[in-house]
Amino acid sequence: MAQGVTAGAFLAACRRQPVPHRPVWVMRQAGRYLPEYRAVRAKVDFETLTRTPELAAEVTLQPLRRFELDAAILFSDIMTPLQGMGVALDFAPGPHVREPIRTDAQVDALPALVPERDVPFVLDTIRLVRAGVPRGAPLIGFAGAPFTLLCYLVCGKPSKEFGPARTLLYAQPHTAERLLGRLAEAMGQYLAAQARAGAQALMLFESWAGLLAPREFTRFALPAVARTFAALRPLGVPLIYYANQGAALMPAVAGLDVDVVGVDWRCGLSEVRRMLGPGKAVQGNLDPAALFAPPAELKRHVDAVLEEAGEAPGHIFNLGHGIWPDTDPDAVARLVDYVHERR
Repeated sequence: MAQGVTAGAFLAACRRQPVPHRPVWVMRQAGRYLPEYRAVRAKVDFETLTRTPELAAEVTLQPLRRFELDAAILFSDIMTPLQGMGVALDFAPGPHVREPIRTDAQVDALPALVPERDVPFVLDTIRLVRAGVPRGAPLIGFAGAPFTLLCYLVCGKPSKEFGPARTLLYAQPHTAERLLGRLAEAMGQYLAAQARAGAQALMLFESWAGLLAPREFTRFALPAVARTFAALRPLGVPLIYYANQGAALMPAVAGLDVDVVGVDWRCGLSEVRRMLGPGKAVQGNLDPAALFAPPAELKRHVDAVLEEAGEAPGHIFNLGHGIWPDTDPDAVARLVDYVHERR
């Protein structure tokens, strides 16, 4: 691949511009499926890894050195800015909040986030990545979407149903809205600081959007996301929103002022593009399990995604969710190379 091509393809696709090849990156591309990541992780705990700029930058760059990926994504955790706001939590291995937030008084006690003061190591990591990223690949900064963060703050730990969080929406809707508003403002500040430090695109992960019916999503989650993105729009960088299990929510997402919508594998990209309209690029949406298929079969699955995406500008190839830890890195190499070959 020619020098500089990688840097241009991802950002151009975000803006629905013609590209020399289909750009590709992989959610959770820096992680446990890479032996070089496991070697770093064997020496430090997860929280130390996220808070040490030299180490976080190293694992951010590892997949870019191994694969011809078209973008890097910051290695961090969606709970990091909440820790900066004084939320005490442990990783065991998922986030466990020591004092769940369920009252107006607790919402009021949450301080504003000042990224340069509260999470300076994240910004230092971005600067280190930008200085050393291979091929000039752009860097994606990210945060958790407000409703997803609310789920962890209210429930206190990971869950399949996040019952207390969803109960809060119905039993104490005004408390939920106030907490979402506080989180929307904080994530806006957090992502804006990432852009100032050098992130060239910004992404919100809505990991638990699929737990909500469209009506509750539209009332609670979507306004908070819109508020965060409204604060970021003046920065001029591409904005990406990913809603896991969000097929039923796409008509509502269509009105969101973002450049790119990430899509899981449960809905075809052609249908998503129809629902979103021509003003948004799409990102996705290969099932992570497809990376376990034999090479020829993997190509067929990749072809199916590309055919669904169509030839119109504005498609970034990705998985529909994070890569699994037991994935063979050679399968990722085959995936990236084949997507690039399919011009």
